[in-house]
Amino acid sequence: MSAHNEQHHGSGHDHGPNEQDVHDSLNHIVSPVVYIVVGTLLLIMTAVTCAVSYVDLGVFNAVVALFIACFKASIVVLFFMHVKYSSKLTKLTIFSGLFMFLVLISLTLSDYMTRAWGRW
Repeated sequence: MSAHNEQHHGSGHDHGPNEQDVHDSLNHIVSPVVYIVVGTLLLIMTAVTCAVSYVDLGVFNAVVALFIACFKASIVVLFFMHVKYSSKLTKLTIFSGLFMFLVLISLTLSDYMTRAWGRW
């Protein structure tokens, strides 16, 4: 094997020594303490959701419950699905899906709210 081939292929990687390996971010090891803290936070937020359901907030009961649910879903996506440690492309994909979901919900709600426009 020549010196040129050994320089580029000797380590089994196709990049220089100062460049990051694409697979390095895929093997991020999370401490069990992080999972315990996140799991405890999710249990606390579940208790908060149950406690808030007994408080009469009028029309804001659903708003508060949905806010708490979105917070919990974000925590699950970030830590248990390892998006926090993923590449920018993965984060962009998740953001794009969330954005498309919000567009579809807003279109659905605008249609729903304007169906009985003259009958209020």
